[in-house]
Amino acid sequence: MLKKQTVWLLTMLSLVVVLSVYYVTAPKEMNDSVAFMNDQTKTSDGKDTAKGTDVAVQETDAKGEKVTSSIASDDVFTALRLQIEDQRSRLRDQLNAVVASTSATAEQKSEAMDKIQQLEALAEKEATLETLIKSKGGYEDVLVRADGDTVRVTVKAKTSSKQAANEIIQLVKSELKDMQDIAVEFQPTK
Repeated sequence: MLKKQTVWLLTMLSLVVVLSVYYVTAPKEMNDSVAFMNDQTKTSDGKDTAKGTDVAVQETDAKGEKVTSSIASDDVFTALRLQIEDQRSRLRDQLNAVVASTSATAEQKSEAMDKIQQLEALAEKEATLETLIKSKGGYEDVLVRADGDTVRVTVKAKTSSKQAANEIIQLVKSELKDMQDIAVEFQPTK
């Protein structure tokens, strides 16, 4: 009769084999890119008006075929937030795997933990900036994306001005002092 420890070990080994086979046979290229289409026309008085802003998302289904879905302009910010969160979740999972690995050195585990903490701090600062910009400027929605030493701020507003962009840049610089490249983009509302 097999001991409980042996049965447990065999179960875990079989689980590892099944997950390894799945990992090897899973499709390698998942197309998670988002494409923007912004149709703007000038009215007779020279103002820009948005005819409609749509986002097309291409994904690969289980059969490997590309599937394109369209997202309305109101859902653009939500879709981008979900995409950013998904990318960061994948990176966090990879870093957690390094921390949990028995073959990783103490230095590698320490670096992975530091990166996890940096990711969490960055996400927290982005959320704080979004709330701060939204409340100070009275904007409908704000999306802050920090990557490396660049920050992209997308603001959904009825009007845009250089002064408003400068104020947003100053808010970002006060919160994220080490960022050098800050870009502000205004999305027109309907």
